[in-house]
Amino acid sequence: MTDKAALTAPRLFYGWLVVAAGFAVTFVDFGCTYSFAAFVAPLQDEFGMSRGAVSLVFSLAGFLYFSLGMISGPLADRWGSRQMALIGMALLGIGLAAASAAQNLSQVYAAYGLGVGLGVGCSYVPAMGAVQRWFMRRRGLASGFASAGIGVGTLGVPPLAAWLIGAVGWRDAYLVLGAAAALLGGAMALLIVNDPRERGLAPDGDAAPAAQANGTSGATLREAIASRRFIGLYAACLACSFGVFVPFVHLVPYAVDHGVPATRGVLLLSLIGVGSAAGRFFLGGVADRLGRELSLTLTFVGMALALAIWASSTTFFPLAAFAFLFGTAYGGWVALLPSVVMDYFGGRNVSGLIGALYTSVGVGTLIGPTAAGFAFDITGSYLIPIAASIAANVIAAIIIAATARGSNVSRAQRSTK
Repeated sequence: MTDKAALTAPRLFYGWLVVAAGFAVTFVDFGCTYSFAAFVAPLQDEFGMSRGAVSLVFSLAGFLYFSLGMISGPLADRWGSRQMALIGMALLGIGLAAASAAQNLSQVYAAYGLGVGLGVGCSYVPAMGAVQRWFMRRRGLASGFASAGIGVGTLGVPPLAAWLIGAVGWRDAYLVLGAAAALLGGAMALLIVNDPRERGLAPDGDAAPAAQANGTSGATLREAIASRRFIGLYAACLACSFGVFVPFVHLVPYAVDHGVPATRGVLLLSLIGVGSAAGRFFLGGVADRLGRELSLTLTFVGMALALAIWASSTTFFPLAAFAFLFGTAYGGWVALLPSVVMDYFGGRNVSGLIGALYTSVGVGTLIGPTAAGFAFDITGSYLIPIAASIAANVIAAIIIAATARGSNVSRAQRSTK
């Protein structure tokens, strides 16, 4: 590099601003989504519904936002991730505000389920897909930083929601969260740029010709979806997702049922957020060295082991240990999935492929938390849902290990080690 080029080179690679925007979008998306646990008891009291019926609100939203990625991902690949993220932030704010005016649980289903489901569905996959194109060597780390917004949002927003509920009631709490989501998320989404070439840059800030192809090379949607690797990823995520979101809805009620004060119960959800953020920051960088495929398998094992702790815990501190360990493994899982997709199939259709993969998570999210709620209504215990969640994660780990066995490491992943 010449002296003149060194003087004119930007001090900060713009890819890190895209990461910061991804962090903000995921913070808003999932901070608001996972704060639902703080609203379970107020909604039960307001509408006189069972825990299973109230849990369906979250499940509907989750099904929508994970399934919608199959549409928003390809749209982002074609039209740009910034536009989709802005639409998502607006829909999220509108959905939360509409939920505040609901007069029955059916209206909560419509307002929260559709508003939050569509809002997160339009913004999450496009934001994370954009991040993948900006990095090659440090893709796991960058993806971890961007998705760490989920963990930090889970840490900060549920306690804020609980405080707001106590101070102004659940209706005004939803209004405040809706306004904050639209303003903060929308402002940060403006930083998203779909591809480094749009700013005359290359992934990682390099100018190497090989790096220039990062956003345009790779498999077609048809080729990738028909491949053994994609089918394995899809099956593993489908199995895992039946149990992975059960704690986000039911850990707080479980703790309260066992005599933990409600304020400390919400703190448990925040500890999942702490672990999730730690997992994304730590495991993303480690996976770049250890191998992202192997690291993904280990996250399923970690979630199963953590859930085993929950099955035998009835007091705050063991539940806190579960929450942190589960959050760490969960955070690593979410951080690594987009990077593994990019490793396997390249950047040509990365947002579309991430969206297609997340439809599996949508199915599990629709069924898992709701089934856990109705299982509790019938048996008065969460033991069966927790045991099923452990088994689901073990199955997911086996599927990924079996898929990887005998397969060559992809050219994309070899080039980033």
